[in-house]
Amino acid sequence: MQNLLGLPFDASAHGFEIDSMIALIHWLMAILFVGWGAFFVYTLFRFRRKKHPKADHVGVRSHASKYVEAGVAVFEGVLLVGFAIPFWSTLVNDVPDESKSTVVHVIAEQFAWNMHYAGADGVFGKTSISLITAENPVGLDRSDPDAKDDITTINQLNLPIGKPVILYLTSKDVIHSFGIPVLRVKHDAIPGERYTMWFTPTKTNAEIRQSLAHNASLIGGMTAALGRLVSMKDYTTSDGTSIIKSGEVFTEENVPLLLQAGITDVSVSPDTPAEIACAQLCGLGHYRMRGFVTLQTPEEFQAWLEEEASYLE
Repeated sequence: MQNLLGLPFDASAHGFEIDSMIALIHWLMAILFVGWGAFFVYTLFRFRRKKHPKADHVGVRSHASKYVEAGVAVFEGVLLVGFAIPFWSTLVNDVPDESKSTVVHVIAEQFAWNMHYAGADGVFGKTSISLITAENPVGLDRSDPDAKDDITTINQLNLPIGKPVILYLTSKDVIHSFGIPVLRVKHDAIPGERYTMWFTPTKTNAEIRQSLAHNASLIGGMTAALGRLVSMKDYTTSDGTSIIKSGEVFTEENVPLLLQAGITDVSVSPDTPAEIACAQLCGLGHYRMRGFVTLQTPEEFQAWLEEEASYLE
């Protein structure tokens, strides 16, 4: 059912539970659609005017519909009590220890996502509304000793896999909705409020790309996807000259070279398989409120933190 519904790739520890609930709900909807549709067709035939020219106002004497309604109510109760409430309770009450998690403050604004990481000391520095500028969108007070090593990014969220992630979510202006489809998380960001989200990524971007790899033809609609697809293989000319390497993005320059080499089918995958989407209409620039998530190994994440910290110096 998950494949039939076209759900995004699952890269989180809790994603299977959400997908299972979605599948169960759709099974119920499918059964009801087929059942009530068949019943409707039956009534059109059974009580057609030709056979019953005079209406009968006595009504239906059978109690079958009540049994069906009771069965649907029981099924919905099992979904709610047996699946949804326990799962929601886990997400709300079982927030992991910050010392054993990756903690990020996410501050939404029209029209960007601002990420704030504690530095090597693991302590978040002070922020102030009065310090917010275009260059300092989170209002970080660099004079605070705890803030000297803090890292901030815009529309770029880096996370290690295999370790719980805690996001503290808020907004500077209007209501936004922070969602990462491949991690099965979504929550509104409301001004004046701070919400807690947590999850555990299980796949890196490289692993997601490998799972999403597929063959595509360079003849046809490939042009529209240039810049959003990467090659999953190395392609060379007949004399061994490299045209595009695995992991590189297809461009207007290398596609003609591939065609000249007689290569019309290539193995491709999305360049940014994990993205942040705003699911709340937040203004005229809502379409631009798009962020990118880089899921990495713990070693790659640590290297990224060190690289970002070097820019502070």
